[in-house]
Amino acid sequence: MDWSPSSWQAKEALQQPVYEDEGQLRAICEHLSSVPPLVTSWEAKSLQRQLAEAAHGRRFLLQGGDCAERFDECRVDIIANRLKVLLQMSLALVYGLKLPVVRVGRFAGQYAKPRSSGMETRGDVSLPSYRGDIINGPAFTEADRTPDPQRLIQAHSYSALVLNYVRALSDSGFANLKHPEQWNLEFVHQSPWAQEYRRMVSEIQEAIQFMETVSNVDADSLGRVDFYTSHEALHLHYEEAFTRGVPGAAPHYNLSTHMPWIGMRTAQPGGAHVEYARGIANPLGLKVGPAMSPSMLRTLIQTLNPDNTPGRLTLIHRFGVHQIETLLPPLLEVVRAEGADVLWCCDPMHGNTETTDQGIKTRHFDKILGELEHAFDIHAAEGTILGGVHLELTGEDVTECIGGARGLEEADLQRAYTSHVDPRLNYEQALEMTFCIVRKRRRSLREGQ
Repeated sequence: MDWSPSSWQAKEALQQPVYEDEGQLRAICEHLSSVPPLVTSWEAKSLQRQLAEAAHGRRFLLQGGDCAERFDECRVDIIANRLKVLLQMSLALVYGLKLPVVRVGRFAGQYAKPRSSGMETRGDVSLPSYRGDIINGPAFTEADRTPDPQRLIQAHSYSALVLNYVRALSDSGFANLKHPEQWNLEFVHQSPWAQEYRRMVSEIQEAIQFMETVSNVDADSLGRVDFYTSHEALHLHYEEAFTRGVPGAAPHYNLSTHMPWIGMRTAQPGGAHVEYARGIANPLGLKVGPAMSPSMLRTLIQTLNPDNTPGRLTLIHRFGVHQIETLLPPLLEVVRAEGADVLWCCDPMHGNTETTDQGIKTRHFDKILGELEHAFDIHAAEGTILGGVHLELTGEDVTECIGGARGLEEADLQRAYTSHVDPRLNYEQALEMTFCIVRKRRRSLREGQ
């Protein structure tokens, strides 16, 4: 394979910032290439084995977190709340799906975001678009919007802080299995399935108590859980700086994250992002949307996973509730014809983004759920396995997505809208979405009997 960590530089690289001082960028990247990485190659290998099992229905992938992390949100409460909701979601999925859950967070590195336009205009002023804290700042000023390579160093530092705290919490009692007792379930009373949700949580608690009784083991002693990290491998100079060879072996790993993914805007088969990703040994995610033709997907699979290695490639489809029934089946067919061993995962968020009359980006809970339910039905009809879900969410009480058990409306969006990029499910909506997944799975199993 004619590849090196820098071979992407000979290809067309989309969505990259333009820096005023290229020499400073090179010096900073050289510095980053010598600092300790954030993850290890054996952690990435462990994740790949678990993803391979999810592809064959023996596990389920829960991938979730912020649309774009912020440096100023590297705080104890925000990190703990994000971890809390992911833990609670995963426990509900473990119980409801009767499967081990692979927990992958969109954190400790999700600092870059692609944009539809390189410039933003307000009145008579045009400035570079905000591309995430790793590149520039959100304030509409020339100083904030000018790409600054020093932010690459900050991104590494904040990622290390987040990951260190996540690992500390995951190894402590914070992750114990008794969390259902601490769940905030006030929203359940507003749901038409309130009784079913309460019964589900009660069943989880009873199962934990039963386990403790028959095994004579306190659930608190089973507190450690594994969490893996993921982010979009967008800023290629940064990703290259953390691409390291494994001593005594040929593969290179991106050691800034366990699972990098390629977004729809940078998935060109001959482009720089695909060139970079094809050479690293991490498990990879690939976003699959309306612009993805069957022939394009076939080429990408052959490029990114030529040896058809189990667990190597996760296809994260995102079409929108109104297009998934038309666009997903042809892609399932081409993957089946190719004999590709992939994990199918549904991202029901990005295809359902819309803008209100007041210019506020939002998503409707019912449309997010609708796409997810369609995904389960389509995979079941086609004889394939939907092995995961990819959600943008936060553990905070934000009001960015409309709907859910509390019935948030457009008027509520301005009350607690904090995202600078895309709208996220709040704590209650995320947990409710999990209950809906379990409810859908149970109903599907009953109908299949």
